[in-house]
Amino acid sequence: MSTRQRPSAILITGPTASGKSAFALALGHSRGGVIINADSMQVYAQLRVLTARPTTTDEAMVPHRLYGHVSASEPYSVARWLNDVTAALAETRASGRLPIIIGGTGLYFKALLEGLSPVPQIPDEIRARWRQAGEMREPEDLHADLTRRDPLTAAQLRPSDTQRLVRALEVIEATGRPLAEWQQIKGKPVLESEEVAKIVVARPRDQLYQRATQRFRQMVDEGALDEAHAMQRLHLDPSFPAMRALGLAPLTAFLKHGLTRSDAIAIAIWNTRQYIKRQETWLKRYNISWNWLNSQEMQNQIDIGFPIVDFMD
Repeated sequence: MSTRQRPSAILITGPTASGKSAFALALGHSRGGVIINADSMQVYAQLRVLTARPTTTDEAMVPHRLYGHVSASEPYSVARWLNDVTAALAETRASGRLPIIIGGTGLYFKALLEGLSPVPQIPDEIRARWRQAGEMREPEDLHADLTRRDPLTAAQLRPSDTQRLVRALEVIEATGRPLAEWQQIKGKPVLESEEVAKIVVARPRDQLYQRATQRFRQMVDEGALDEAHAMQRLHLDPSFPAMRALGLAPLTAFLKHGLTRSDAIAIAIWNTRQYIKRQETWLKRYNISWNWLNSQEMQNQIDIGFPIVDFMD
């Protein structure tokens, strides 16, 4: 962004439990903004508590978009979010308000600023076959299969990441080209990087762990088990994105009497900590040039009226 140019939108990201939602809410209230969701789990209607979606009080204070607008029974994708956020941006700008896009899903921000690669649509029969394979086969077996068919993409994926392994396998079968090769073809960005203000809300890892632990225990007290039970009644395919919500699997195991309550909570907390580590790795790789704010800097911005979003180089 050139000097003395106002940003056309504010992008805020950071690890889970970093305090980015509170920061965005204060910014939106101060500057007449609209908060637009960029978290892949907060789109689901059935998962308000488990995904720490904004409260009804938050939504009354500042307009929110793309929260809880999708059923968990729908396989929501990055491509669909990109369409939804494009419409939300147009609506926000037409109203004369400031778009504030916030979330912890790095791939959403990457797609927003770089566009999506033009991977052709996968035929239904190929997609169904590989989705079934993802349910029936061990992820290490899928990774070995992908290594034989597409070593380029396999080298970039964790052997335990069933969803991305299945995606890579269906792409190489349907197109004959590695997914990694398709991903090198750039799409058209929705927002130009130099025209937006980009902020990472950061905290020391031990603080993130402490805050995430406290928040999850509070979630359990405030209805997370009810949400897990409601999700269980939907009988969803395990490959559906909503089924990967943090804490859902261990809480479901508790409801099925496969885990004790304390063990379910401990596993959910451990999984959340692993997720925080992965988020931090992503941020240091893809967002290192953004403006990083620690907790004290966040508070200073709130106290003095958010000058960081006025004019940014």
